[in-house]
Amino acid sequence: MPEASLESPPAAGLRGHPWLTLITVAVGVMMVALDGTIVAIANPTIKEDLGATFADVQWITNGYFLALAVTLITAGKLGDRFGHRQTFLIGVTGFAAASGAIGLSHSIAAVVTFRVFQGLFGALLMPAALGLLRATFPAEKLNMAIGIWGMVIGASTAGGPILGGVLVEHVNWQSVFFINVPVGALALLLGLLILLDHRAESAPRSFDLLGIALLSGAMFCLVWALIKAPTWGWGDGKTWLFIAASVVFFAVFSFWETRVEEPLIPLGLFRSIPLSAGVVLMVLMAIAFMGGLFFVTFYLQNVHGMSPINAGLHLLPLTGMMIVGSPLAGAAITKLGPRIPLAGGMAATAVAMYGMSTLKAGTGSGVMSIWFALLGLGLAPVMVGATEVIVGNAPMELSGVAGGLQQAAMQIGGSLGTAVLGAVMASKVDGDLAGNWTGAGLPQLTPDQLHKASEAVQVGVAPVPKGVPEQTAAKITEVAHHTFVSGMSLASLVAAGVAAVAVLVALLTKRGANAEAGAGAGHI
Repeated sequence: MPEASLESPPAAGLRGHPWLTLITVAVGVMMVALDGTIVAIANPTIKEDLGATFADVQWITNGYFLALAVTLITAGKLGDRFGHRQTFLIGVTGFAAASGAIGLSHSIAAVVTFRVFQGLFGALLMPAALGLLRATFPAEKLNMAIGIWGMVIGASTAGGPILGGVLVEHVNWQSVFFINVPVGALALLLGLLILLDHRAESAPRSFDLLGIALLSGAMFCLVWALIKAPTWGWGDGKTWLFIAASVVFFAVFSFWETRVEEPLIPLGLFRSIPLSAGVVLMVLMAIAFMGGLFFVTFYLQNVHGMSPINAGLHLLPLTGMMIVGSPLAGAAITKLGPRIPLAGGMAATAVAMYGMSTLKAGTGSGVMSIWFALLGLGLAPVMVGATEVIVGNAPMELSGVAGGLQQAAMQIGGSLGTAVLGAVMASKVDGDLAGNWTGAGLPQLTPDQLHKASEAVQVGVAPVPKGVPEQTAAKITEVAHHTFVSGMSLASLVAAGVAAVAVLVALLTKRGANAEAGAGAGHI
């Protein structure tokens, strides 16, 4: 498909400068990526401070992912229609405001509500950032730009627990959200001064409202089923009712998109095998990464007894390798193409997740660091390469939709990973806890006591009643930690299997056929 020309006012001074544009959008996306994981470290403190249940804690994360996943593609279309500069500025402003509101909240319901608003505004921001990069950088510089962009995403995602640990331990959990306010203000100021609007001449001029409704319904039903499945059970009729509704919505959406003059997602996009493979790869990567990271924070804090900041520091090898690896991956992908770096990255991820399945309650920091570092090294090329494959294989006038697809795939994968690996963990703990409990010579529990104990063990907490003898408390703690680790081990093995499948998917990718960005970027 020939590249669409752009309607762009001429760049003047700082406005429209490619590398300054990259810095500006990086500040904005940093907030969204950071909030995907920074809350994981704060979750135990929020749970205790607000008297939340384990399900409530999951909703703090899942409500955010749900809002993002449902609206990302539509938000990308808004950017294609009205301009990515405008949607980016609205996104950073709303995201920062919602973050401040969370910090002022005094109930779990308010926290979850404003997390949803964070997700909605984040959905405006993320595809717009990719659209701006695509329009600003020429083809020969786009991979490096996406590499640096991926470095920011990866470092923010992996660095969330470290920053979260510092803030939770030395300030409070509210500061985890308040920090977005000045960052958002900086992104807004930079955006007003630097960002230049680019619009393809063939950009959409109307809205596929029915398509938006059908796709939103399909995404909502799918992600809702994934979120509720651990509570309802995978065999429950309600779970499959929502999955079936999602399939129906997707089917009707696909039919409608072939009939409407300006579809929300032209289905011809998916005739590109590399683009489709890139979307699937993002889903699989996020399942392994997000799902696995959810339990690692509980492992470090509740099993090893680390403080939030110490837990974050133990994840530094993961963060460091993503920071170092992302720009290197961008350079490697420019030279070799995406196929080899992506396949190698997912293979390293699979090995790292297998290594994490061998962790025990008493595993030392050195062994943990090896597997965390390998995970970061494996994820870096996937973050960069899959993004380039998706965005580079889409035409310019659909850059926002492509960016939305890339981010939606990652968010769906994150929700899927948390749901599926959470179900694996819960099933393993439920199946093993009673036997481990009685095998240790502890008094038999009633069904209600066993259920409550299982909920505690699923996050690595030992359900020690008040006033029990020290020897009994030690036995309960040993059983709880052993049972939690066995559940985490099984979940990590499943994640390793998912990553291994992703190696095969990576072999279907290739360099973007439409990678030529329209602006030409005279400043470079």
